[in-house]
Amino acid sequence: MLRSLLLRNKMSDFGLVHRNISSLIQSKGFINGSWVDSSNRETFAVTNPANGKVIANVPNMTADDAEKAVAAAKKTLHAPEWADLTAKQRSILLKSWYSLIEQNREEIAKIMTAESGKPINESLGEVTYGNSFIEWFAEEARRIHGEVVPSPTPNRELIIMKQPLGVAALITPWNFPLAMITRKAGAALAAGCTVVIKPAEDTPLTALAITKLAVDAGIPSGVINVVTTNKAAPVGNVLCTSPDVAGISFTGSTEVGKLLYRNCADGVKRISLELGGNAPFIVFDSANLEKAVDGAIASKFRNCGQTCVSANRFFIQQGVYDKFIDLLKTKVAALKMGPGDESSVQIGPLINKAQFTKVSAFVDDAKKQNGTIIAGGKPRPDIGELFYEPTIVTDVKAPMKLYTDEVFGPVLSIIKFNSEEEAIAKANDTNRGLAGYFYSENVQQIFRVARKLEVGMIGINEGIISTAEAPFGGVKESGIGREGSHHGIDEYVEIKYLCLGNLKY
Repeated sequence: MLRSLLLRNKMSDFGLVHRNISSLIQSKGFINGSWVDSSNRETFAVTNPANGKVIANVPNMTADDAEKAVAAAKKTLHAPEWADLTAKQRSILLKSWYSLIEQNREEIAKIMTAESGKPINESLGEVTYGNSFIEWFAEEARRIHGEVVPSPTPNRELIIMKQPLGVAALITPWNFPLAMITRKAGAALAAGCTVVIKPAEDTPLTALAITKLAVDAGIPSGVINVVTTNKAAPVGNVLCTSPDVAGISFTGSTEVGKLLYRNCADGVKRISLELGGNAPFIVFDSANLEKAVDGAIASKFRNCGQTCVSANRFFIQQGVYDKFIDLLKTKVAALKMGPGDESSVQIGPLINKAQFTKVSAFVDDAKKQNGTIIAGGKPRPDIGELFYEPTIVTDVKAPMKLYTDEVFGPVLSIIKFNSEEEAIAKANDTNRGLAGYFYSENVQQIFRVARKLEVGMIGINEGIISTAEAPFGGVKESGIGREGSHHGIDEYVEIKYLCLGNLKY
């Protein structure tokens, strides 16, 4: 059956299936090819952050369910229907999955907007962006090359092979509920691994929807397993401690990442961590201010500021400070807030009450320490319980929380600086190092600053930088490993060295 499916995929533009799908919303978890309830029959509600309405109820799965998912993934890892597939066959299956996601992009985007609150245009953009990782790794599946190394001694051949790591546990966040799965799962499946996915409790429906499409694409039972829960600790403990899980990939807060790192230590598991940031955004006197302001808006307010690479601290050089502020205020004032299903909306709600409380506390802390609110600075209960105005705060300095910590919300914090050396020193004055941005038209300055910023990714005259072709990851306490690009495969393969001796030529 699988061989005929693969042949049909090859002959039909990678398996485009023309049929009507009334809804991709699923109300069960997915283990070993079956849609299942929690072993204790408990469920939890998934709500729309724009209005608080319940969208669906999904299983509140347990540690026992996680163990079943791991067992299914382990069994399938070595089963002929998966282990015996060639790289080309895995590539065809991934291309089929890509095609089905593309076919259903509008419905997926609606689900994403409903559960995450992000504007519909951003959700459509995420489907395109997230699906690009499936497309990319479908192509990379056929380029996982080994090596033949020249031997230092006669009568020997040295060969290096790359083999699947094993079962990979993927723990993903709510802010990019599709892309953070596809960026991990695309690479893992391309390498020949099987996966257990634990999506964020706020946004499990997008994960289940694309899993449904993976089934339709012909990906064998047990290759992808999804455990939904709002009790993350017991499930996470299983994934970290099970001897049948070879590696963990986590995207989320630095604090949780450190806990996972510790829990994986006894098993010496492979671990990939994409954690929090405190991204600097530097505007030098030589910058094109129109482009800098547009980049600032894009970097700061996408998904209501709830992205790990959002600019957090804006350092503006004294010579362009006033003009930058004037342009920025005009642009921020024009941003439209509202429910994400309205096509003209640019700023949706924060994801939940905890995040709303955090953002409010950060702004209140800045006010108490003589920060100046020049735009926004307050909730918008007239729109909804979790809406907070796009906010600009000036006179930001340590030890304000807006300076030292990642706000993860629609608050733009501005610090004036005089010299390039001062800007670099302040930008690096953090234990986080995920992304950084700066604007300059001085080529020599561009190379100087790029070399000195202590981050894993830099946007130079650009506010949106992530793409499937480039490695994504940070330094310091912002993570370990890289996702995307050809480097993303490295997290999911083992390198095996073969020494063939006593050969006769």
